[in-house]
Amino acid sequence: MKRTSVVVALALLGLAGGAFANEANYGRNMAAACGSCHGTNGKSVGGMEALAGYPKDKLVKAVQDFRSGAKPATVMHQLAKGYTDAQIEAIATYYAAQK
Repeated sequence: MKRTSVVVALALLGLAGGAFANEANYGRNMAAACGSCHGTNGKSVGGMEALAGYPKDKLVKAVQDFRSGAKPATVMHQLAKGYTDAQIEAIATYYAAQK
């Protein structure tokens, strides 16, 4: 009985995660964590690079380079390791759509 409950709970969590990933605001929600350094909606007020309007393919490549260590960083190399490729794509899509 316990095993069935665990399997059902894990299945429901998987479904919830999939539903969240398909949410219309998923990219915006994921990008919110970037706001403390890169500004609200990627509109930096100085100090860090603005991400609003940044081309999607270039942003994906930059984050992947941070993650692999190919691009040096003070903090981004650690932060980038916390995102999946799908999450990076969603964030980059969101920022590319910003003015």
